[in-house]
Amino acid sequence: MDKTYSPQNIEQRLYQHWEQSGYFRPAGQGDPYCIMIPPPNVTGSLHMGHAFQHTLMDTLIRYKRMDGHNTLWQVGTDHAGIATQMVVERKLAAQGIDRHSLGRETFIDKVWEWKAESGGTITQQMRRLGDSVDWDRERFTMDEGLSAAVQEVFVRLYEDNLIYRGKRLVNWDPKLKTAISDLEVENKDSQGSLWHLRYPLADGATTADGKNYVVVATTRPETMLGDAAVAVHPDDERYAALHGKFIELPLTGRRIPIVVDDYVDQEFGSGCVKITPAHDFNDYDLGKRHNLPLINILTDDAHILAEAEVFDLKGQPRSDIDTHLPAEFAGLERFAARKAIVAAFESAELLEKIENHANKVPYGDRSGVVIEPFLTDQWYVRVAPLAETATKAVEDGEIQFVPKQYENMYFSWMRDIQDWCISRQLWWGHRIPAWYDDAGQVYVGRSEAEVRNKYNLGDIKLHQDNDVLDTWFSSALWTFSTLGWPEDTEALKTFHPTDVLVTGFDIIFFWVARMIMMTMHFLKDENGKPQVPFKTVYVTGLIRDEQGNKMSKSKGNVIDPLDMIDGIELETLVEKRTSNLMQEKVAEQIAKRTRKEFPEGISAHGTDALRFTLAALASTGRDINWDMKRLEGYRNFCNKLWNASRYVLMNTEEQDCGRQGGDLQLSLADQWILERFNSTVKDFRRALDQYRFDQAAAIAYEFTWNQFCDWYLELTKPVLQNGSEAQQRGTRHTLVQVLEQLLRLLHPLLPFITEEIWQRVAPLAGVNADTIMLQAYPQVQETRFATASDDMEWLKQVILGVRNIRGEMDLSPNKSLPVLIANADDLALRRLQENESFLSALAKLESITFLAANEEAPASATALVGRTEIHIPMAGLIDKDAELARLDKAIEKAEKDQQRLAGKLSNENFVSKAPADVITKEREKLAEAEELVRQLQVQRSRIAAI
Repeated sequence: MDKTYSPQNIEQRLYQHWEQSGYFRPAGQGDPYCIMIPPPNVTGSLHMGHAFQHTLMDTLIRYKRMDGHNTLWQVGTDHAGIATQMVVERKLAAQGIDRHSLGRETFIDKVWEWKAESGGTITQQMRRLGDSVDWDRERFTMDEGLSAAVQEVFVRLYEDNLIYRGKRLVNWDPKLKTAISDLEVENKDSQGSLWHLRYPLADGATTADGKNYVVVATTRPETMLGDAAVAVHPDDERYAALHGKFIELPLTGRRIPIVVDDYVDQEFGSGCVKITPAHDFNDYDLGKRHNLPLINILTDDAHILAEAEVFDLKGQPRSDIDTHLPAEFAGLERFAARKAIVAAFESAELLEKIENHANKVPYGDRSGVVIEPFLTDQWYVRVAPLAETATKAVEDGEIQFVPKQYENMYFSWMRDIQDWCISRQLWWGHRIPAWYDDAGQVYVGRSEAEVRNKYNLGDIKLHQDNDVLDTWFSSALWTFSTLGWPEDTEALKTFHPTDVLVTGFDIIFFWVARMIMMTMHFLKDENGKPQVPFKTVYVTGLIRDEQGNKMSKSKGNVIDPLDMIDGIELETLVEKRTSNLMQEKVAEQIAKRTRKEFPEGISAHGTDALRFTLAALASTGRDINWDMKRLEGYRNFCNKLWNASRYVLMNTEEQDCGRQGGDLQLSLADQWILERFNSTVKDFRRALDQYRFDQAAAIAYEFTWNQFCDWYLELTKPVLQNGSEAQQRGTRHTLVQVLEQLLRLLHPLLPFITEEIWQRVAPLAGVNADTIMLQAYPQVQETRFATASDDMEWLKQVILGVRNIRGEMDLSPNKSLPVLIANADDLALRRLQENESFLSALAKLESITFLAANEEAPASATALVGRTEIHIPMAGLIDKDAELARLDKAIEKAEKDQQRLAGKLSNENFVSKAPADVITKEREKLAEAEELVRQLQVQRSRIAAI
């Protein structure tokens, strides 16, 4: 092995070998175990969220693979409709080309060309993370098989009366001219205005205070052209006389009713609310309750129409409503129309006042423009029947959420679910399999030929729907479409339902719930019972920066996981964080902060250190504040493992490790480390089985660094230097066996370094195989050395006691010390006599002398291990005044503990209520504290007498 651990020299080489050798394919003979990767956008690149979730998934897959399961980690990417179309449109725009000039088919060809050239960036980055996915089964949501599944699902849902086309209110992006999902809407805090507008009352009506108008307050005055009513609260006495009356809507001359609804907040504004059902989601719901018309005043690019479009609640045109809109506003962009309408109200003396007002404004996360609630014809899934089955699956425990509190979030969505808008006005995506004749009649089928045949349409002219399906529609089929459905494939039979889904809380509704609904509708087990897509949903938090802020490009606090793996120079990092920022001042601030945070750039840490850090930070369900110091610490952990392995190899290669027979004599240290490792295996397995990755990392770290490296390797040196042949053989045997098993234990978290070391250690342990990743995972063994752990822990306390005295007395670690032992019982005597070589070597002792029962020790520094006293004579070794000062502090602390315990036990309330065993333990602690005070005082007297 190289003297220095260099991850850059091993990681990519090992991964290529693994992939080429087919080690990631399903192969185990045990029960199937399957994880579906949340398909990253084909446009994307690896970010910290990916690195975090992929680390957890790969840890589980490697663990289960080594444990004998037939494992499949299904990989694939999402076509990312809007994101991908925007990337390609920008690329074409740079060449002066508009997609409409190309036409749909040519544009789609361009998208496929782009995917072939650069769409695989993230899959290459996944390889850098060590993801052991089955690349042979890689899928893409637009590939032939998944497209067939999407089409099949659409047709069947339509035939089941669960898909319909209707005119409804949607989130509309006026720049992209498409409906978008709630997840693609970013609500931003904004300082705007609240306009108070006077609406004249019709037919001579007046308010309680004699006014012939009411005042409505709005943040969007331009939508008043589409008002269908004014609403007041039924209990608001100010407007009790106006129930059922009418308003003369300004600028339009249209009469609209005053309706009564407890949705109205009496305390907001004047208590009167303008209702615009075609341009506000809350107003839309209120409009349904009062059968109000839907009056659309906007074009698809958010300009004012010349004539309004009026519909009933079923989306049918209404001819009984005046559609006239003032000519002076026709064609104005929405925000220009806002200014013009406010000016018109002011000119007509109908503007009551304008107030500053803070509110949240919805923006499209891709286009960056303000989103409009917009009335359009869209395709919908009727989800209530599907949600009922999907909700019951979680209620009955067929699907478990980890942590469990996320079930409540799931239930709150599912029990108040709205129909799902699945159509998008894009070209890139799964085109809706519906055809129309010239009369607008719709026909749904798997192909135009099937439609013509099914409906006996002959040669009449048909045209396919121009819309594509929401990207979430195809992702909702992910667990079964990737396994070959609608064909009854062997993979589907073997791996479905899958085992665990690792995902973020933000897409529980958009993805998790929809997968459950779709899967349970289309897949049934052999008894006809709906099949769940997965048994467990492990929900992760967000990765935040070290200050707890969400990582974003605009904040300049994004950390690229590959930069932490490979390292990056400071100025390159600054350029990376500021290159796409539009505001110069913001870029300067980010550059300044970056130089302060990373004055020397980011050094290379390797993939294993990054993975271990992410696992160690993975507190269940909580957001994570990134910690560069932890990353550096776990890079040191990798170094520690590397150097420890070099020590083992140097002492075992070409040596007798007991494989060929011969007497094996295990020292106490050998027995102890075998027992400690067995306990570690038990605790580590329990942690991973409970998805406590943080605990698993802590358990692995504690054993490797503290028990194996810091203690056991030191304890082997006296045996390897001075032990008998049988003792040396036993220790060498233990060294290679424990290290080989430890590498297996660590492999799911640290795949690269463990493989590299294992290739050299395995033959010494009698294991001849190609890779660690296909070896059996360590199992918990029966206890063989019951007393070893207690004996060794006692000896460690003796050694630590001597070391502490050295530190406190400022004695050189190389100076051999005489030790006097007093008050040792038979057990302590046995432990000391049997392990004198360990004590002499690790505590650096020149002699060990046992004092007789009545023999008084000279003035000494003393450590206590239980009741056994460890004395180091101080004559000629210490600074008397400094030692007295130290003892005074120790006595003061011990006396405070004694007083606290005595006070506790003299408290009648405590003694009367506490369990008997608790009181007994407290009394034992008091007795120990009293004894400690006595011994420290005796020691002080001795030192003072020197």
